[in-house]
Amino acid sequence: MAGIRQTTNYHGLSPVTSPTVRLLAGLAITLSAVAVYAGYTIVQLRGLETLQARTIDRNRTDSLLLLRIQNNLNSIALALRDMLDDTEPYGLAAWRSPFRRIRTDLDDALAQEERYSPFDRPAEQRRFLGEAVTQFWDALDRVFGLAVGGQEAEARVQVRLSLEARQQALAAAVARLLVQNNEIEQAAAIRTQEIYERATRNVYLFLAAMLILIALTSLYLVQYNRRMFQQVSELSEHRRELAQQLIGIQESAFRSISRELHDDFGQILTALGVMLQRPQSREDLRELQQIVQDTLEKVRGLSHALHPMILDEMGFEGAVQQYLPGFQKQTGIEVRYEKGGESRDLERGVATHMYRVLQEALNNIARHSKSPRATVRLRYSAEAAVLEIEDEGVGFGANAFQRGRSGRDGQGMGLISMRERAEMVHGQVEFLDGPSGGAVVRLTVPLEEVHA
Repeated sequence: MAGIRQTTNYHGLSPVTSPTVRLLAGLAITLSAVAVYAGYTIVQLRGLETLQARTIDRNRTDSLLLLRIQNNLNSIALALRDMLDDTEPYGLAAWRSPFRRIRTDLDDALAQEERYSPFDRPAEQRRFLGEAVTQFWDALDRVFGLAVGGQEAEARVQVRLSLEARQQALAAAVARLLVQNNEIEQAAAIRTQEIYERATRNVYLFLAAMLILIALTSLYLVQYNRRMFQQVSELSEHRRELAQQLIGIQESAFRSISRELHDDFGQILTALGVMLQRPQSREDLRELQQIVQDTLEKVRGLSHALHPMILDEMGFEGAVQQYLPGFQKQTGIEVRYEKGGESRDLERGVATHMYRVLQEALNNIARHSKSPRATVRLRYSAEAAVLEIEDEGVGFGANAFQRGRSGRDGQGMGLISMRERAEMVHGQVEFLDGPSGGAVVRLTVPLEEVHA
């Protein structure tokens, strides 16, 4: 139905949004932040591991091998100096055996150094050291060849002019490589420190973000719980008011029934007793019959008000079809009945509550709407039964349920009663403004989950 839809929250209280969605969103954001931070940290740690393995450790191993090479070159320098010492009683050929031992160790050190040399060292530098050492050994072999051939003096000249110069060039090259390794190690240490500083800063930032997120979540939960407690307090107050109103209505109904029994039935029975004491004519008998008939109708009306026995006898649809003509006759309001869908057997409790909602809605129309006509619609679907009562009267006020009562004065208790009954059958009651004025009461009751 078209119109303005009114809120149907319990007893007119403002709705409380569940925090589940927001908490799940916060959890998703937290997990995402943790995942991003963990990924970033893993990348940093892998970078640090790579730097440690590929640069620092490799550079230190290479430096140790260069020191070993430098030590061998120093041994060569000492041996060359001793070869040129004229006080030595041995010839140059006698130094072949010491040089052979130095060469073996130096070649092994060079082979390992080439394997552990830094990746960013130019290929020319890697080849230079090996080629220079090879040239040195070739020159040394020529010197030993001259010495063995009896050219001792020429061999000493070659040692002084060629071998010492080559040895010094090798020593200078190794020294430069050691300096480069030291610079690389210092740069790696700076990069390592930067990584540690970034990781430390990120840890602090992550902890700060988590603390802020926890604080915001806690504040939200505190605020939500405060609202919930306030809602519970208001609900408790409304329940107390409802209980007092229900007790008042119950007492009013009992007084009304008592008055009916005392005044009407007492007078009727007294009149019957008086009439029975005098001679009866045909006219008197007709009057007695009419009195008895009126009394029977009043008794049936009171019985129906206390409990609609017709529901037990004819079911919900039968009770509705029998109730509407009586309501129309009693109030003068024209009532149109429409039914849609295949009829369903309703549980006793469901039928009772739906029937009471129908009665309450029609009574409100008779008392407050000023409507000459009303329409009752009953629709069945596979999931629910929908009962609608529509009038053409003054309608509901726009702020009716924000105040906890209807805009049509005097209906507040009746609307609360209808909401209560809808809750009892796990249904929903809606109070709508009609498409062209008037009001619509729509009760939707699920047929598979209801309980009497």
